[in-house]
Amino acid sequence: MRRIFLTAWTIWLFDFATKQWAISALEVEPKKILGTFLQLSLVKNPGAAFGFATGLTLLYSILAVVVVATIVYFARAISSRGWQLTAGLLLGGVMGNLADRAFREPAFFRGHVIDWIELPNWPVFNIADCAIVIAAAIAFVLSVRNVPPITPVR
Repeated sequence: MRRIFLTAWTIWLFDFATKQWAISALEVEPKKILGTFLQLSLVKNPGAAFGFATGLTLLYSILAVVVVATIVYFARAISSRGWQLTAGLLLGGVMGNLADRAFREPAFFRGHVIDWIELPNWPVFNIADCAIVIAAAIAFVLSVRNVPPITPVR
């Protein structure tokens, strides 16, 4: 259980710190890192990826609270190290974006998520989004390999 919360805390802190940096460093203009392949651009996202469902921020916030509560509820039971890592990455990523929705403008649970990593033909994203995608990839691999999250007691 400690692995889950340590991973989540690390992701949340890194996400929070990089978003604060992005707000202060990228407000005026984007920074090109690798030409047009990788740029750092500040975007205040009111919806989901690709600007999808911008009017559903409250719904995303409620869904995020449900995800956080579910992971916290089941955390003690997860015995697989791979699933603990997955749960921690997911928890940290969801908490990072939930914190934005809860505490940033324009309103509580309707706040805009700070995105700042830009690749061509892809929505601008952040560290929390990376953690969520990595968690999904690990969950897929663990599922394909039939690794259970809870080791049965014999």
